Amino acid sequence: MLELLSIMRRLRGPGGCPWDQEQTHESLRPYLLEEAAEAVDAVTTGNRAELASELGDVLLQVAFHSVIAEEQGTFAYADVERAIVEKLVRRHPHVFGTVSVSGSGEVVANWQAIKAAEHGGQPRRPADRVPSGLGALARETQTQRLAGQQGQRAVVQAALDTALDTPEGVATVLEAVVAWARAHDIDAELALREHTQGRLDALPVPPG
Repeated sequence: MLELLSIMRRLRGPGGCPWDQEQTHESLRPYLLEEAAEAVDAVTTGNRAELASELGDVLLQVAFHSVIAEEQGTFAYADVERAIVEKLVRRHPHVFGTVSVSGSGEVVANWQAIKAAEHGGQPRRPADRVPSGLGALARETQTQRLAGQQGQRAVVQAALDTALDTPEGVATVLEAVVAWARAHDIDAELALREHTQGRLDALPVPPG
């Protein structure tokens, strides 16, 4: 990581790369999303060499943001690493403390309780708990979980039968589809991504 940080500092510094020098936290947002998505794709394909490469691209984004923040005096890479290390230790008292757990379900419950305590014991607004940068289906999935919403195939058919041919109508049908997927423990975002990838792979290569 030290070598990567050194390279980023050189790219951002005098005599470095004009493009890298122009970037900000805000301008890098689409690249962070893109690199994370490509890493997910690599997991899906099972190509571990590709996964290593894509995780390097994700790590590049961490280094890029850290160097920008370092220049601005807001934080440095050491702060990023220290924060996640402290969080992992704090949220795993069954490993680094004396708490006993019966299984992964209790681990998740403890994690959520500790997370709430970190925010002063005050519940976070649902809108703050669902990242806006997630894909639309993934955001709907998390929203339904927070709302305790369930659904079955019949709900999808009812939505199809009654929805208007408008953006709101389409959104209503997609909401029902996500609920149907959740009822069968299917991640709608991943299911559609893999389905779309299969269709893309089957498309003929254009001539020339």
